[in-house]
Amino acid sequence: MSTLTQKLKHEFMKVLPPTIFFFVILHIVALIRALMVRGTGISFPGSASALIAALILGKSVLIADMLPFINRFPDKPLIWNVGWKTLMYTLVALLLHYLERLYEYWKATPGFAAANHELMMGINWPRFWAVQILLLTLILMYCDIAELARVIGRKTLKSMFFGPLPTQTK
Repeated sequence: MSTLTQKLKHEFMKVLPPTIFFFVILHIVALIRALMVRGTGISFPGSASALIAALILGKSVLIADMLPFINRFPDKPLIWNVGWKTLMYTLVALLLHYLERLYEYWKATPGFAAANHELMMGINWPRFWAVQILLLTLILMYCDIAELARVIGRKTLKSMFFGPLPTQTK
């Protein structure tokens, strides 16, 4: 196997867990949002939109993990890194969620400032914050599992959840 192929496989295997996680949670969020506005005539993007967002978020997590300030507390108890990463990822999710709403208004208004004003006046803030709280909770779960895997190893974590690997039973 060539070095390029090995590198691509390695990067793919690193991006797969966060992408799958975000794909699932974005569908959960979309389902909850759809249930909240059922009967209002508002439509939401489908699975393709969730897939694209999951791919972007999955790669974003990998890029963020390479930044020196994201892993600020590797030698402290896990709660430090979990809390810090949850805060960072949640702020990014908040920004993306806001920009997604802004884009919906921007399509109907002549400019960015007008779209932002319409959004501020027309957004359902309780629903917006409900989705943010859900995202915060799900991101916290992701950070918990990712930090635990970092400390004890992915293979150990996998065997804790799914039982011993076939090579460990011999």
